[in-house]
Amino acid sequence: MKFARPALRVSQPKSAFADGSGRWTNRDLDPVPRHRRKWGVASFIAYWISDALNAATWEFASGMIAVGLTYRESLAIVTIAFLIVSVVISANGAIGAMYHSPFPVLARASWGFYGSYIAIVSRVILAVFWFAIQTYNGSNSVTVMIGAIWPSYLRLLNHIPAEQGITTNGMVSFLVFSIIQFPFLCINPNKLRWLFMAKSIIVPIAWIAILIWAFKSTGGGELFDQKVTVSGSQYSWLWLANLTSVIGNYATLSVNQSDFSRYSRVGVKWQLMYIPMLPIFFTFFAFIGVASSSAGQTLYNLAEIPWDPNVLMSYWENRACRFFGAFTFALASLGVNISANSLSAANDFAALAPGYLNIRRGQMICALFAWVLVPWKILASAGNFLNFMSAYAVFLGPIAAIMAFDFWLIKKRKYDSLAMYQPDGIYRYSAGVNWRAVVAFVVGVAPSLPGLINSVNSSISVGVGIHPYQFGWLLGFFATTLVYLTLSYLFPVTEALIEHPVYPDEVYDTRAGIIVDGVEPEDYRISTQIVHKSAC
Repeated sequence: MKFARPALRVSQPKSAFADGSGRWTNRDLDPVPRHRRKWGVASFIAYWISDALNAATWEFASGMIAVGLTYRESLAIVTIAFLIVSVVISANGAIGAMYHSPFPVLARASWGFYGSYIAIVSRVILAVFWFAIQTYNGSNSVTVMIGAIWPSYLRLLNHIPAEQGITTNGMVSFLVFSIIQFPFLCINPNKLRWLFMAKSIIVPIAWIAILIWAFKSTGGGELFDQKVTVSGSQYSWLWLANLTSVIGNYATLSVNQSDFSRYSRVGVKWQLMYIPMLPIFFTFFAFIGVASSSAGQTLYNLAEIPWDPNVLMSYWENRACRFFGAFTFALASLGVNISANSLSAANDFAALAPGYLNIRRGQMICALFAWVLVPWKILASAGNFLNFMSAYAVFLGPIAAIMAFDFWLIKKRKYDSLAMYQPDGIYRYSAGVNWRAVVAFVVGVAPSLPGLINSVNSSISVGVGIHPYQFGWLLGFFATTLVYLTLSYLFPVTEALIEHPVYPDEVYDTRAGIIVDGVEPEDYRISTQIVHKSAC
């Protein structure tokens, strides 16, 4: 058996989009041809159910209740937040469903080739940090699983200094989860639909079973009798701040939903299903977290509410229940880590160095960061770090706004898919940078910077400067929209305003002599017609 020798550069077969512009693309960044679009309606529903099921959703209400709000306000905030962000996710997801390119490529149409690096780097920083943290969360579930099978595992002699923020069994669990996670990082996104489908069936059944246990054992606990402890302006600012925090948790996907919608084989209109679907899913799963955690506090007579589901499950007497309960949360962490973090980071890494990085290599780099960033030490030694990561969403609101409004209002849905791979084409702007987008981005982010600094270091007082940050995503989104639209209309880029859109299928079908995934054009046209008819 002969094995291919590993090469430093990634493979890029001759394609219409790489012809003369190989510096800007590779096989994974090219538009997805028809015969490789495998995601249907069921796949996207399963993907989003999978994405909603994770420990963060379970704990959405915890921070809000801790600062004086009740479960009613908490669930209302979750609903409104996802109603808002789902509109943006649908708007930007539709671009990927129409042009079948990933987020880093589509960003070139609104930011310019070099300007797009602002959006790409902003996104990849968030992705790699959250990947590391979600990997650590998954390892905590592994600890509960192993402890249920082998109770002595929880009492292993610790040889790691306390200042490191992790124990010996915690390090072993992190290694185990990383090993389990690794094979999934090597699988093409088209072939991961089964993982999201499995998670969307297994985890909801388990969570609903936990909800039934909560009401059967204690009626849901005493949390439902809680009263609001804040009022006046403090109540209003807390409401806005928590709304921004919830939006921030999924602001990333409002930017790069096209990384997944590019694989769609169904019409663009199906992207609209997120608007009613996401608020319902996330609110219901957040309610399960509230009811179950409250029931645990009452049932086990705890001084504090066990918001961490792994802590809650550690009190269960039945070892089989502990194991399977923790298994569902480990599966939840695995699914959301791939869907929201590793694949997104991989596309960004590939766009930064397409000659050397593809999606698989990008995911390997992301996995390496899970160890390099030592998330256990970050969480143990820097309590404000997670505040900063949520706050980082103030950068993503402006990016999402620029991409959405550039496509729907400025360009009127008319992009040239081939020009997004040609740096000297219609999207070259000024030396590869659309200064309108950069100015709008700065205007959208600047008001929130004082509050962002305070969230990282509370000893730095910024006075009333904290308030813009408390609704930073919304402020940034709308301020950026206003500035970008104004500048784009006052200083239009006429060469980028085309009369007819150029879709990737037209390029694939008309560029004679170009090979697509090893298939000659004539055979390719026949095969895609067959696939297209069967999909319909």
